[in-house]
Amino acid sequence: MTVFIFAFIAMALIVTGMALGAIVQNKPLKGSCGGLNALGLKEGCEICGGDDEACKKEQERQQRLLEAPDLAYDATKH
Repeated sequence: MTVFIFAFIAMALIVTGMALGAIVQNKPLKGSCGGLNALGLKEGCEICGGDDEACKKEQERQQRLLEAPDLAYDATKH
């Protein structure tokens, strides 16, 4: 029984460490090298429809939105 407890604790620590690493790096998660291309299912992608350029343009658009100046007025600061 103690082996199972130690194994559970070890796995919990590993998962927690991976989660904290993902949070601290603040990067979007990426897929594996194979992905839909390896399975031949890329054309069924709901996001880009198999067009890598469409995905790239969407990522660039999202990045520009994040870098845009805030257009809201904060009345609590004045």
